[in-house]
Amino acid sequence: MEIVIANTSHLKFADIICETIKESAKVRGTGIAERTPEYISKKISEGDAVVAIDDDKFAGFCYIETWDNNSFVVNSGLIVHPDYRNQGLAKKIKKKILEYSQEKYPDAKIFGITTGLAVLKINYELGYQPVTFSELTTNEAFWNGCKTCKNFDVLMRTDKKMCLCTGMLYDPKHEKNIKTHKYNSKVLSRLKSIKQALFLKKNKK
Repeated sequence: MEIVIANTSHLKFADIICETIKESAKVRGTGIAERTPEYISKKISEGDAVVAIDDDKFAGFCYIETWDNNSFVVNSGLIVHPDYRNQGLAKKIKKKILEYSQEKYPDAKIFGITTGLAVLKINYELGYQPVTFSELTTNEAFWNGCKTCKNFDVLMRTDKKMCLCTGMLYDPKHEKNIKTHKYNSKVLSRLKSIKQALFLKKNKK
């Protein structure tokens, strides 16, 4: 197994990456924005992605987007093929893309949004902190990327201030000792439960 910076030799994986993201959304039953093979191919061709490969078989993927003149970087589209889940691969991919993002954009704030508790856990262990959406990019193009998510109406009803996703930010200016940065599963699990309960209550009214 190797995790490498994507290049044109990995364009053949674009379709399976998109299909895996789509199927994962169905299984989880939570919001995941869909991607097109064309967009994934663009990210691969530009070298703005990492891919996990096992003997030339697709295992996992994540890509980079930049916003606000490179002041914000998003690590997005994290996916692991079902054959390779529950093996710690997602965290290795996230660590690789974080290091790559820091190398390319050393002054940028790196963030992501997710409904997945497992991804929240990984991000927290890597040094990300939960933040409000107001601390993230205000670029309309980024938020428009959520249109294919089943929860997009929630985002619109709150004027892009809140959704079932949690925003997590890695600020290079914050001094954090990641080695001793412990994950509190109860705190983030509670945060997720509160948000879900809040929006379910609103939908019943």
